[in-house]
Amino acid sequence: MKVRHRQPARLGLFIFTAIWLIVVLPLSVRSAPYAAMVIDARNGEVLHSENADTRLHPASLTKMMTLYVAFQAIERGEISLDTVVTVPAAAAAEPPSKLGLRAGQKIKLRYLIRAAAIKSANDAAHAIGTAIEGSEAAYARRMNRTAAAMGMTRTTFKNMHGLTQEGHMSTARDMTILGRHMLYDFPEYYNLFSRRSTDAGIAHVNNTNRRMLDSYRGADGIKTGYTRAAGFNLVASAERGGTRVIATVFGGRSTVTRNQRVAELLDLGFKKAPANVALRKPVKPDAIPGRGPSAGDQETLVASVGTGRPAAGKTIRLVTAVSTSLRPVSRPGSGMPPPVLVAVNDSIAEALSQVAAQTAAVQVATAQAATVEAEATPIAVINPPASIPERPVQIAELAAVVEDEEMMGEGDARDTLTPEDLAPEELAAEALTTAVAEAQPAALAAVIPVPSVKPRARPDGLVVLASLPTEEAEIMDAAPAASQEPDVVTRISTSGGRHWGINVGRYGSRHAAEKVLLQTALTEMNTLDGALRKIKQGSGGFDANFMGLTRETADMACRRLQARQVQCFMIGPS
Repeated sequence: MKVRHRQPARLGLFIFTAIWLIVVLPLSVRSAPYAAMVIDARNGEVLHSENADTRLHPASLTKMMTLYVAFQAIERGEISLDTVVTVPAAAAAEPPSKLGLRAGQKIKLRYLIRAAAIKSANDAAHAIGTAIEGSEAAYARRMNRTAAAMGMTRTTFKNMHGLTQEGHMSTARDMTILGRHMLYDFPEYYNLFSRRSTDAGIAHVNNTNRRMLDSYRGADGIKTGYTRAAGFNLVASAERGGTRVIATVFGGRSTVTRNQRVAELLDLGFKKAPANVALRKPVKPDAIPGRGPSAGDQETLVASVGTGRPAAGKTIRLVTAVSTSLRPVSRPGSGMPPPVLVAVNDSIAEALSQVAAQTAAVQVATAQAATVEAEATPIAVINPPASIPERPVQIAELAAVVEDEEMMGEGDARDTLTPEDLAPEELAAEALTTAVAEAQPAALAAVIPVPSVKPRARPDGLVVLASLPTEEAEIMDAAPAASQEPDVVTRISTSGGRHWGINVGRYGSRHAAEKVLLQTALTEMNTLDGALRKIKQGSGGFDANFMGLTRETADMACRRLQARQVQCFMIGPS
């Protein structure tokens, strides 16, 4: 009898347990597949994988890509952190987790980014996408292009928040790749993911990953995710002693078990990763793959605000040279005297290069027309006034006479001067130019007496154009140009030199200026890498400057800093 009474009790317990498993237990615990991936973040080497290429629901891990594309847009100047966004009705209607935005509400982009990164707010993620691309579908397409450029070959995004949607799928491998790009491509924003809480404008929000951040030594991010279809997901990164490991888990059974598994995987990664590894950062993808040049080409990329497309870059010619040597052929059996270095500025160098090319053409024609005897008769002799002693002109002296840009003139202004307006030195330079221009296909040997000119000090900032002999110019048995090796000393144009800088503010103490320079260098590594941090003390305080930049790099750095609301202005060459 006792056995018969116990059988209904056991049957009822079994039925109750079955109902609890079916109804009460979350769907993710019953059906979400498991996948995992562990890599050495320094070089991307895979240390562990399990079902890493199985397409699964990423849940809110999707927001990593939502934020990555937003950071790209800020970098390009399409939008700024302080842009005021009007919340669309569709964003306000998103289900939790959410910030609590209302349709038509206005809020700065920086608060939306914080809410999406820290609280994993779906309404904030939706508002970010529509603010940048205008619609959810357009932003999802941009996310997919960026994912493809990263090598996330098995990922398809349908929305910005990661709520379950047909076709919205990814893999543990792809999300690990995305986490590594987030770490290295935007280090200035990565600290967001380690904040335990933050101000999101309309509310103070807590980090959904704070348990992992507090429990695992060295953990500093990145992103959690949960839906019933996905289970409990997490991409986590931790650093210990210079070694950084990224671990990804899909399909965790609960927050606690997921965190325990991620901790085990991180421990496994630190155990397998070698102590010393050469850092190989991932290649940063195009800001908008398939549209315009790469965002990494900072020297030529100038962002067009609001268009999402880069403006045309500027091409700079760094080296100029004539095609044929200006140096005469040396007399057989005699050595060439030491050359004299001629220093000129940019505009004079350009003009002399043109005259030199014309002179070389005359020399080639002369060599082909006739054989010139060793001692040719001069064809151009200029006699100055008798009161001025004569001596052979040195090329360096002529360069000194015409070194000012005003003497070269712009356009036809030089032709309006009369001989009475010119000094004797200028007459000599004028006569030399005329003699070269009117030279016939014959021997070119000139002894040009001109008045003595007091040597001038070499101007600062000038470079060598060419080397010429100090003896009288003589041409002996000139051979065709095709058989001669050009002997040319080229000059580097100073127009593209690294003589520019930027100022990021004036501060009351040297320590404060140094602190700002360091923070700015870390924030803007792309354009300020290699720049010299320099503090200049003045009557009003300590100026924080970055020097040693090209004009284009300085302009780009200021644009990007100003987009982050950092004061900045360019400093030209002194």
